[in-house]
Amino acid sequence: MNVPSRTATAHCKNVRISPFKVRQLLELIRGKNAAQALNILKFSNKRAAKFVTNVLKSAIANAEHNFAMDIDKLFIASAFANQATMMKRFRPVSMGRAHPYVHRCSHITISVAEA
Repeated sequence: MNVPSRTATAHCKNVRISPFKVRQLLELIRGKNAAQALNILKFSNKRAAKFVTNVLKSAIANAEHNFAMDIDKLFIASAFANQATMMKRFRPVSMGRAHPYVHRCSHITISVAEA
């Protein structure tokens, strides 16, 4: 992936949602203009949209404050969600047994750059 040299990045760690579900939204906004990406997330009916919107707004604020980039020229340089720690639990079932299950968590990272 060709990422520009000057990018502003934002992270959100240990979000209690599966990375597979977050990646579905990140594919929609990757490479888009920042304002257009916020509009896509605003009208998305996925639960992950709330978390991705917060990370994207943070990345935009970092670009403006730390690097004095123009907000109107920003685009999504990279966006990905990695597997975080899993919460392992057990559910009781019949005859005194237990079935394991896991709650998956995500690390969301978004980088923005000037066009």
